[in-house]
Amino acid sequence: MEPLLIGLIIALLVGLAFLGIFAYFFRLWMQGVTTGANIRLVDLIGMTLRKVNPRVIVRSKIMAVQAGIGDDELTSRDLEAHYLSGGNVPLVVQALVASRKAKTIKLSFGEATAIDLAGRNVLEAVQTSVYPKVIDCPDAKGRKLDAVARNGIQLKVRARVTVRANLQRLIGGATEETIIARVGKGIVSAIGSAETHADVLENPDNITRAVLASDLDAQTAFEIVSIDIADMDVGANIGAKLQADQAEADTNAAQAKAEGRRAMAVAQEQEMQAKVEQCRARLLRAEAEVPKAIADAFNTGKLGIIEYNKLRNIQADTKMRTMLAENNRPD
Repeated sequence: MEPLLIGLIIALLVGLAFLGIFAYFFRLWMQGVTTGANIRLVDLIGMTLRKVNPRVIVRSKIMAVQAGIGDDELTSRDLEAHYLSGGNVPLVVQALVASRKAKTIKLSFGEATAIDLAGRNVLEAVQTSVYPKVIDCPDAKGRKLDAVARNGIQLKVRARVTVRANLQRLIGGATEETIIARVGKGIVSAIGSAETHADVLENPDNITRAVLASDLDAQTAFEIVSIDIADMDVGANIGAKLQADQAEADTNAAQAKAEGRRAMAVAQEQEMQAKVEQCRARLLRAEAEVPKAIADAFNTGKLGIIEYNKLRNIQADTKMRTMLAENNRPD
């Protein structure tokens, strides 16, 4: 009796497990049948064997059918393939439904899955395509772009860029950061081309038109709808500051050159004084030889007393003239 009892218990447990599994798949199958999703019971069992969550596939298929997307456009096999590829099936279906409701956006299942597998939020892209998105330039932290007009006056500008997602360029297209960088560059360039800052303040639309004409959304995932100047302030007079800095630099350079010339003149003066001292030393050595020459002239008889007195008179007269000249020299 015991083996028979154990067998009955095992059979009962297997039956209950089979009944639970059947009830689970039957409920999903009934949901598909009642909503027109057209998913067979054997397909649900196969999904489980292929490690696909049948609940996700059934709900996504029901969502598509309720939105008017038939089997000719989207099948459960397509949803399974995207699920196995690691994609977000409900998000893709929601994006297809949103594009279908918009009626102005053409988005196929292949394009939606490609966008999703590329790491982009396909539903957000569709929403941005329907309802344009506003991007702050340079950022949402309240900072501003610094630009300088030709007259040297600085302008601080903050702009708002309205963009619409381009679903065909979403894969491989540049992101919002590229749009912000290009718009910022265009605004700075346009202000830099203005003759005066007053022209920019008077007609800020000229700046936005010049920026829009530059085709800034090329190779990006967005289309620029409009660019609006949100805020503009007058900054410092950069041109005057640069001129003042240049004048100060020129003054310092001139002072350096003058100091160099003065140092050179002082060096030349010192050099001339040294040469004068050398000449005086030579003169003193020469004068020291004169008494010896006079003594030799007396000894050899070449110089007499009368000639010697004449020489002394000449020396005294020369000395007196030198002293008078030094006393009459102006200070």
